[in-house]
Amino acid sequence: MSSQIVRSASRAATARSLLSASKNSRFYSEGRAVSAAAAVTFSGKLPYLVSSFGRAGSSTASRSWLSGAIAIPAAAYTLQEQEVHAAEMERTFIAIKPDGVQRGLISEIISRFERKGFKLVAIKIVVPSKEFAQKHYHDLKERPFFNGLCEFLSSGPVIAMVWEGEGVITYGRKLIGATDPQKSEPGTIRGDLAVVVGRNIIHGSDGPETAKDEIKLWFKPEDLVNYTSNAEKWVYESN
Repeated sequence: MSSQIVRSASRAATARSLLSASKNSRFYSEGRAVSAAAAVTFSGKLPYLVSSFGRAGSSTASRSWLSGAIAIPAAAYTLQEQEVHAAEMERTFIAIKPDGVQRGLISEIISRFERKGFKLVAIKIVVPSKEFAQKHYHDLKERPFFNGLCEFLSSGPVIAMVWEGEGVITYGRKLIGATDPQKSEPGTIRGDLAVVVGRNIIHGSDGPETAKDEIKLWFKPEDLVNYTSNAEKWVYESN
């Protein structure tokens, strides 16, 4: 009996260590270290274990608890995987401006981000007030075109979005193209779909701090969805 207690305590300590380490580790780039930790620590002891991509088993099995010194629902691993995975990703704010909406370019623009492999985690359509537009462009308030910029953003519906992925801020800007469509490379959104700088159809965050501020301005925390896309193993997983 005493030896069983010692082994159980050892398993529990190992599991806690692996679970903690997974939060800051790229043990699996997709954030699945927790499932691996469980499989190693409780080898032969699991009545059910969520698969690496979170597919559910039977309803009875999904409520099973791991046997041994610690009791953790199998479903908890799915949540932990998603949290670890989300921590490795960055998010950016992307807005299709009124000209892009009026020209019917919503699906075209979204498809370019999707085809790249980025994941949409928030979206809404809104007509911002001029005061709200001024908050969005606050860093340009000393520029002579500030007032016209705010009037245009508030002139019609805007598609506000948050996209997630590795390098999404930097590469999102590359997808968008230069501010002046005449200087944008062919293949970019502005290079292909816009002509003049005053109607350049899309906005994208230019850095991590800007992305954080703009997402906070346009969305509430509960508007952002954390989920694992079935396509992610084909986008990020290494052989």
